[in-house]
Amino acid sequence: MEKKPLVILTGPTAAGKTALSLKLARAIGGEIVSADSMQVYRHMDIGSAKIRPEEMQGIAHHLIDVLMPWEEFNVVRFQQLAKQACAGIWERGHIPIVAGGTGFYIQALLYDIDFTENDADTSVREKWEKLAKEQGGQVLYERLLQIDPASAAAIHKNNTKRMIRALEFYEQTGTPISAHNEEQRRRKSPYCFLYAVLTRERVELYERIDRRVEQMLQKGLLKEVETLKEMGCTRQMTAMQGLGYKEMLDYLEGRLSWEEAVYTIKRDTRHFAKRQLTWFRREPEAVFFSMDAKEETQVLAELLARLKTERITDKNEGR
Repeated sequence: MEKKPLVILTGPTAAGKTALSLKLARAIGGEIVSADSMQVYRHMDIGSAKIRPEEMQGIAHHLIDVLMPWEEFNVVRFQQLAKQACAGIWERGHIPIVAGGTGFYIQALLYDIDFTENDADTSVREKWEKLAKEQGGQVLYERLLQIDPASAAAIHKNNTKRMIRALEFYEQTGTPISAHNEEQRRRKSPYCFLYAVLTRERVELYERIDRRVEQMLQKGLLKEVETLKEMGCTRQMTAMQGLGYKEMLDYLEGRLSWEEAVYTIKRDTRHFAKRQLTWFRREPEAVFFSMDAKEETQVLAELLARLKTERITDKNEGR
């Protein structure tokens, strides 16, 4: 059976994925599937740098504005929704372009990773959740460092949910989740794909991140968070843990001054971009495309040439 075509267009935040994805979709007859953990939520537009309908240029976009902020969204849900979206795109004779910066989500889709797990027994998870609530996330991190140093290095200390999942997996299986993920990573992809990673020189990338944060604030990020708070959204919700949202909540609740909140968003977004690049560099199939000192049309031409070489698209059809 012939493998179906799939294009991954990823890279760190503020690298220029959105603009290039539109040009690529038009060039190859593609539809865009968002691989972003925040753009899936309605009412979270500014802080997620979400493309607006009027900016889509008639290109179909999927997995944007499909959940409310209090709904659960994780890698398993992403994988399910993305596979459904891709199936529809292929049926229409188009090519899915998975665009976004969440490397774990991309990996799950690309290699069709099996997330089958034992959900019947929740006692282990509840134990760690209780401990985290009573003693804080540091106790989770210290335990994870003992049993799975690779996961401790990869998971941010504030990401209590992922630390609990790693600890739960170890207790249920006796295997570090990092070893399980590495085994899954070696799976062969069921798709004929290009894993394209956009890069920029670090100084320029960080400048773009700082400018983007300033633009978000000018567009009304604070008001967006105020509205979400009025809707009943709390800091305990996964959606409200996103960059920009938790800092604005801290400002509204008096935990940070305005200057501290802005500084923290910029700093943590730069750290996030660095972690994204670390992830992509570990991906053996990734092909890097530098955006430095280049027009988008140049990078697009490089992408199209690579797609043709890999026989992912034998001809570039305009839309």
